[in-house]
Amino acid sequence: MQDENPVNPISPVIIVLCLIAVGVELVISLGQAGLAGGAQAVGWRLAALQDYSFSPAVLDWIITRNDFSPDLLKRFITYPFIHGTFTQALFGGVLLLALGKFVGDTFGPWATMAIIFITAVGGAIIFALVASGTTPLYGLFPPVYGLIGAYSYAIWLHLGRTGQNQMAAFRLIGFLLGIQLVFGLIFGADLTWVAELAGFAIGFAVSTVLAPGGWTALLHRMRQRS
Repeated sequence: MQDENPVNPISPVIIVLCLIAVGVELVISLGQAGLAGGAQAVGWRLAALQDYSFSPAVLDWIITRNDFSPDLLKRFITYPFIHGTFTQALFGGVLLLALGKFVGDTFGPWATMAIIFITAVGGAIIFALVASGTTPLYGLFPPVYGLIGAYSYAIWLHLGRTGQNQMAAFRLIGFLLGIQLVFGLIFGADLTWVAELAGFAIGFAVSTVLAPGGWTALLHRMRQRS
C-alpha cells in the first residue's frame, strides 16, 4: 500500500497562473536589462501595458459603442498578468501560491479558478466605475484579494461552527488595508486599492455559493426566509 502524502500539492491551475504572471514579467525585465530582445525590448513593458492592461476607458468604450471585440474583453482577464516591476510580480505570485493552496484545498481547483477570474473581472468593473479615463489597472492583486475573501469566508464559517468570534476572520484583510493606508500616506496612493477591495468583497460573496455545500446551504436559507 502506497503512503499518502500528508500535504496536498498546490493545484496545477494555480501554478500555471503564477508561472504565466512571473514568466511574462521575467521576459520583460530581461528585455529592460538588455539581456533579451535587442534594442526594441526596452519598450516591451509599455507595449504590454497598452495591449493587455485594463482602464475605465475600456468599459466606457464597450458600453457607449456596444463594442464587444475580443481586444477589449480580453483585458478583463489579462491585466492581472502584467506588472509594473519584477518585485510586484514576485510578491503577487507568492501570495497567489499561498492563498491558492489554502483556498484550493478547501474549495477545490475549479471553484478556486472561478473565484480568481470572477474577482478579476468584478474588480476591474468596480475600478472603472470609480476611476476615470485611461488610469491603468494591472497586476495580480485584485484576484489575490479575491482569494483573501474566500479565505476569510472559510475562516468565518469555521469560527461560527466552533462558537468563536467570527469577526476574527477579517484580521488579514484589516492588516493588509492598514499597511496600504500607511504606504499610501507615505508614498502616495492610486485607485488600484478600489479593485483590490472589490476583489475581496466579491471573493467573500461568491464563496457563499462556491464553497463545498454552499449552494445547498444558500437554497436552504432562502427557503427558511420564504
